[in-house]
Amino acid sequence: MELQFLGGTGTVTGSRYLLTEGKHKLLVDCGLYQGVKTLRRRNWAPFPVDPAALDAVILTHAHIDHSGYLPALVKQGFRGKVYCAKATHDLCRVLLPDAGYLQEEDAKYARRKRFSRHENPEPLFTEKDAWAALKHFESVHYHEAFEPVKGVTVNLTPAGHILGSACVHVHHADSNRTVVFSGDVGRQNDPIMRAPEPLAKADVLICESTYGDRLHDTSDPEQILTDIITTTSARGGIVLIPAFAVGRAQMLLYLIHKLMQEHRIPRLPVYLNSPMAIKATEIFCNHHKEHRLSSSDCALIDHNTQFIKSVEESIELNGKRFPSVIISASGMASGGRVLHHLKALLPNPRNSVVFAGFQAPGTRGDALVNGAESVKIHGEHWPVKAEIFNLDSLSAHGDYEEILDWLGQGSLSPDRVFVTHGEPLASDIMRKRIRDRFGWDACVPDLFETVSI
Repeated sequence: MELQFLGGTGTVTGSRYLLTEGKHKLLVDCGLYQGVKTLRRRNWAPFPVDPAALDAVILTHAHIDHSGYLPALVKQGFRGKVYCAKATHDLCRVLLPDAGYLQEEDAKYARRKRFSRHENPEPLFTEKDAWAALKHFESVHYHEAFEPVKGVTVNLTPAGHILGSACVHVHHADSNRTVVFSGDVGRQNDPIMRAPEPLAKADVLICESTYGDRLHDTSDPEQILTDIITTTSARGGIVLIPAFAVGRAQMLLYLIHKLMQEHRIPRLPVYLNSPMAIKATEIFCNHHKEHRLSSSDCALIDHNTQFIKSVEESIELNGKRFPSVIISASGMASGGRVLHHLKALLPNPRNSVVFAGFQAPGTRGDALVNGAESVKIHGEHWPVKAEIFNLDSLSAHGDYEEILDWLGQGSLSPDRVFVTHGEPLASDIMRKRIRDRFGWDACVPDLFETVSI
């Protein structure tokens, strides 16, 4: 088999790995590039392999940087199956059409406001394209072996990152070798997700390195949230939390309502303004085996949260000026309804904006947490007067120590380790840590590099 890195190298987005065995071609992950413009432009480049030549796609999880290019792939001729865990399938039924809808809306808005350099901006794919892609999906259970092509067996094990997240184990019968893709690895003590399952065997390991160069803040996130919400509400402000619709939005809702129940913060209106996050919350409550929350915890979230579904309700919410908490996607402030909230709330020093996860370089979230005095939204610059926070301790990614501990829990002894899905410095530091801790042969591959495995 040969492995080619079509994405996810030198950056935390655009995860795409091509496995070739004879005439067969498997793609592991099919993500969109996000962040700086030079990365986003890659989404518009011709796909490096003829999509019609791919036999199947296997997803590690549903986040858009791992699944979001699928509608474009199908649009360009892919006709195989897309294999993933059941929860990933359920979430993709929400995330992919929403991504198509947002692409269409952003293109329309750019045409109307004329802030695009293109005379007639078009979406990369549409909502209709997303629904067409979903017809190719086939759900599989964890630990259930399947054969996407003859002679190659695949199974998934829980990765603990979000619902349905999985490590992908690919076994090649002729060579009797196993390649394992970590996907995004969760945390040992996440407030709501179960810990990732240890890996038993891998001849070749592809390991993520989002936090390869840093440790998470060990401060108590509940106390930090308590301080932010209490202080902001006391000065008459609104707390805006740009949150990833899958995983972090549900965790934040749980923590906020828990703090209210414990009388640690005032009882304030809590709004979830993201149709995608609302649907993801419903899915979350239907997959109890994959997370730590009980049915009563889910009922608490549902009962005490005001779900903002329509555009009219979202516009009306921007006009409210009393203390409240608004959770809205996207988590890096790269698109969606949260942009309109930022325009309304950033210029007022009474308000607070709280980020709760990794902010890719080039995103508005990255600019804000690094002290930007203004940010560009919809072609205009908006002053940043609100207080900005970044709750790194709420990340859904394991930091380097957590991932190293996880790798040490299994019985691994890989011939080679390829460190991907990280910024260049983070990946290189993670490579050195893996080598120093385990003595494994680890390297950081280049984009489009091909290796024999």
